[in-house]
Amino acid sequence: MTEPEGADDLREAARPGAGEVTATVIVEAPAERVFAALLAWERQSDWIPFTRVRVVEGDGREGSRIEAVTVLGRATLRDEMRVVRVDEPYEIGVVHHGQLLRGPGVLRCTQLDRDRTQVVWHEWFHLPGGRAGRLAWPVLWPGSKLGLTQALKRFARLVEQGRLP
Repeated sequence: MTEPEGADDLREAARPGAGEVTATVIVEAPAERVFAALLAWERQSDWIPFTRVRVVEGDGREGSRIEAVTVLGRATLRDEMRVVRVDEPYEIGVVHHGQLLRGPGVLRCTQLDRDRTQVVWHEWFHLPGGRAGRLAWPVLWPGSKLGLTQALKRFARLVEQGRLP
């Protein structure tokens, strides 16, 4: 049996990188509803600024290919992901395998009580640029953390308002 095209590249991208960032939010909603909102990939465009997300292949679950394109002025960042794990209603695992963004990521839901769920978004990016990328990471990290945190806060508001999924 042969492996699918790009399997070696996906395995390499799945190794955690040195650029680690985590954001957390509490959502006043049950875990099942929060998880369904996270799986609504195209709706991420509603809560991640300047970004359009689409399912390129599959149904959004394990094995699916997802593309997120962020445009800020003349700069465009294309993030290609493969969904590698869906453990409903607890965890979604992805591997970023594009040219610039590479590494594993996870979205975790933990129900705290009947109508309260903690969401943790964790990424382990490979840093481009070798030594220069590693030196730049401490400067870039606060912006990455702030961006993830603000996006999750927007996500929580939309779920709590019933506007997601």
